[in-house]
Amino acid sequence: MYLIAFIGACVLVAMVPGVSTAVILRQTVRAGRGSGLAAMLGNEAGILLWALAAAFGLSALVLASELAYDIMRVVGALVLLYMGVQSLRRKDHAEIEVNPVDGVRRSFLAGFGTCLANPKAAVFAMSFLPQFVPQGQNVPLTLVTLAVVWVLVDTVWYAGVIWAVAKARAVLGRPAVRRRLEQISGVVLIALGVRLVVESR
Repeated sequence: MYLIAFIGACVLVAMVPGVSTAVILRQTVRAGRGSGLAAMLGNEAGILLWALAAAFGLSALVLASELAYDIMRVVGALVLLYMGVQSLRRKDHAEIEVNPVDGVRRSFLAGFGTCLANPKAAVFAMSFLPQFVPQGQNVPLTLVTLAVVWVLVDTVWYAGVIWAVAKARAVLGRPAVRRRLEQISGVVLIALGVRLVVESR
């Protein structure tokens, strides 16, 4: 029963837009479904690491050290600001990567890096997962299981979002429209970066 409740909570969490959503959408709008999926996989790899860290108590170190938390917060904000400015400055949205493999790798690293550099992900993993551990269960093993389920639910949700955005990208094929979509994603990323800089723990 606790697993059903946890899956439902994961769906609700996935539906709330945030940094991960902005990065994944940005990569999808910029270069299509492949890049969006790569960014999603990078993000899920980061989530899995934070969830596993929460299971073994490692993410508590981030909470215990104000300096570590602030460094991660600033680094995460700088990454978001950089990506947002890139989106706003890009002149040719229809531009195709010379090396598709390189483009996919960059998208993966964008998703992975922003997730790992977001201290809120560590805090959330520590506060979210333990709530669903039944009394008397093996805590580390249950937390690892929940971490995997969380990532799977997240992956299914974002795969659907990427599919829908990629379809819209194909329909709205005019470069000017795509350019406008990328500008919007750039503004959102910059706003998220600024919020991450100014907000406290």
